[in-house]
Parts: sequence; structure tokens; C-alpha cells
Amino acid sequence: MTDVSARREAFLAGDRPDDVAIYLADDYVDDLGRLEKYGVRTADGIVIVVDGESGRNAFHAATGMDAMNFAQGAMGTESPIEHDLTTGECPDAEDDPDVEHVVEFVFAFSEDEKDEEEFDGLYTEGDVVHAYAHCACGTSYSDKWLAADD
Repeated sequence: MTDVSARREAFLAGDRPDDVAIYLADDYVDDLGRLEKYGVRTADGIVIVVDGESGRNAFHAATGMDAMNFAQGAMGTESPIEHDLTTGECPDAEDDPDVEHVVEFVFAFSEDEKDEEEFDGLYTEGDVVHAYAHCACGTSYSDKWLAADD
């Protein structure tokens, strides 16, 4: 397993809470080739896992958006995002079937498990991954799940 693959697996397991993950689709970014040494190539794009500050800067450079503002905006609309961070189910797909609904990019981070005295729900069950996706139709949405402890 390469170092970038190991970083991605550790992130998905919740073991890299100081890092962020970014998925960029081939159709969204003109030249992913220069990013391949930093990420894991997927069928339709690349997933990069880097430290939080570098990741937020890379996200801004690739999308023109502030990562945290994007996440806040997407947070109000929940819909499933695959746990590999490369695809999702656009909540507008049923209402607008004539438009292509594919994920252009994803921004994700994880949080460590929380103490039951201060928190409740999912956060007390284990590490949680938060993911925010942007669809080609213009809709942004979010999902969260327990990190995989493989």
C-alpha cells in the first residue's frame, strides 16, 4: 500500500482528525495529473488527504470556494455520500431528472469520539466522518457517518 493510500485508509478509519480529504472529479478539474502524487486515483477522479490548513487551501485553489463556508452551506441539505468520498445521491435528482447529477467535488473531515457526558448520539459511538458534496447541477449536500474501524 502506498503512503497516499495508507493516508486515505487512515482518514476513512477516523485516525487522521487533523487532516481533510478532498475528492475532485476528472470532469471538474482540467488537469488532475499534477495532483496524482498527492492522492489516490479513482475511476472518475482523485482523493487527496492532507493536513487541515493545506487541504483548505488546496480546496480553495481547486474550487474557488472557502472550504468551511462551503461546508456550512451544504450542511442544511442532507443526502447520502459514499464512504469512499467519490459519489453521492443528489437530493435534487428526482425533481430534475433531465440534468446530470454527478459529484464534482467533496470536502471531508473527521472528529474523534466524544464523551457521553458532553455529547449524545453518533458522536459518542465512535469517530465521525463529515462529508460535503457538490453536484454538477449546482446543489451541495452533506452526510456524516461512523468511521470504518477495519
